[in-house]
Amino acid sequence: MTNWQPELESRSGPRYVAIAEALAEDIDQGRLAAGERLPTHRDLAWRLGVTVGTVSRAYAEAERRGLIAGEVGRGTFIRERVPVDLPAQAETDGDFIDLSFNFMQGHTEDPALREALAELSRDPALDRVLGYEMGLGQATHRAAGAAWLGEMGLAAEAGEIAVTAGAQHAMQLAVSAVTRPGDVIMTEELTYYGIKSIAAHRELRLHGLAMDEFGIQPEALDAACRGTGAKTLYCIPTLQNPTASVMPEARRREIAEICKRHGVYVIEDDIYGFLPTEAPPPLTSHLPESGIYLTSLSKCVAPALRVGFLRCDAALLDRIGEALRATSLMASPLTAEAAARLIRDGRARRIALRQRREAEARQQRAAETLPAGSYDSHPQAYHLWLKLPEPWRREIFATEARVRGVGIAPAEVFAVGRQPVPHAVRVCLQSARSRDKAARALEILAGILARPPASAFPLV
Repeated sequence: MTNWQPELESRSGPRYVAIAEALAEDIDQGRLAAGERLPTHRDLAWRLGVTVGTVSRAYAEAERRGLIAGEVGRGTFIRERVPVDLPAQAETDGDFIDLSFNFMQGHTEDPALREALAELSRDPALDRVLGYEMGLGQATHRAAGAAWLGEMGLAAEAGEIAVTAGAQHAMQLAVSAVTRPGDVIMTEELTYYGIKSIAAHRELRLHGLAMDEFGIQPEALDAACRGTGAKTLYCIPTLQNPTASVMPEARRREIAEICKRHGVYVIEDDIYGFLPTEAPPPLTSHLPESGIYLTSLSKCVAPALRVGFLRCDAALLDRIGEALRATSLMASPLTAEAAARLIRDGRARRIALRQRREAEARQQRAAETLPAGSYDSHPQAYHLWLKLPEPWRREIFATEARVRGVGIAPAEVFAVGRQPVPHAVRVCLQSARSRDKAARALEILAGILARPPASAFPLV
């Protein structure tokens, strides 16, 4: 293990960012080499006089940047970096198109949210949402959450709902309620980065499960339950992130039966559940007692609302409430009231339908632009999973795309464990500011795919 200790005195900003930047600088300067093992979270925290959580966030940020990789049971290591000699000029109109983040655009153009906020500001009863809320959310807000889950195909009662500050917060609450530091959480072998960040922060271990075109392979789940003793599964059955797969009903039932047999809690992230016209009922509809379902309005109404909803059995709600009070004390009643109004009068549904239509249009353009069979996706997904032909490598392709003006996310961002990482990248069509921008980015990616990597790209 290296005795690395970053120099932070001259750095401003949050400590975790400063640590990540110092790490990047030391790698660039050759002071840290590929394969070196970094200090443990606790050891580095002690040396720097910061909390373990700060170091966990720093390592998570460094992993997001592709600088390091964590291996369960072994530690955190410096990743190998592939030097490349790339063209100096980007083939763009001068405006970088970042398709590496999976969020919606157009929320500022829809008047519904502005109207709801204006109505709320004029409401004589505004005072009731300006104070503290010490429970799981106001009754009317929990009822609106139950109604929204009904739109997603999950029957729920207001008493089963916790109002959260978005889906990421709901994930934190769910993980806090059913795990302790050192526990193992099972996930898809390619999974949303947010769960990796939470696991690092809470000192949990992730175990990636083999996947096929339908999601988690049941035999892999069964073997992991027996081999690891894990009691928690986090997954995204509908429009999985990053592969965009939709788990069919028969597979969901099979996964649910395995989890019942082994006493496993299932945290189902259904953040994209509003997009498909037809999708099976949520996985947790088969697990009323051991399922924790979560979603939010961030992907379909407006990211800044930061309103999410979590549904679980009453036996778990007390633990969820404890975690809620420990992390944020409450979800904002003010934004929850705006969200509830949008849900009750149907405006949230109309905004979500408009986002679905936009996703359809951009996916159609992808089908017209990218080579047939080159990617996995869904006609109503925000993103697609581009599978790279030989001899392209994911890191080199992502770097080439960035030089040419398009940001994409390589597969290692989503990889869990030490299994081989596919040479693929996630492309988030909805994050382009317009259809024209999305189309331009797709044309650039198609152009890169049309020719092999330049011979100037050395592999070392």
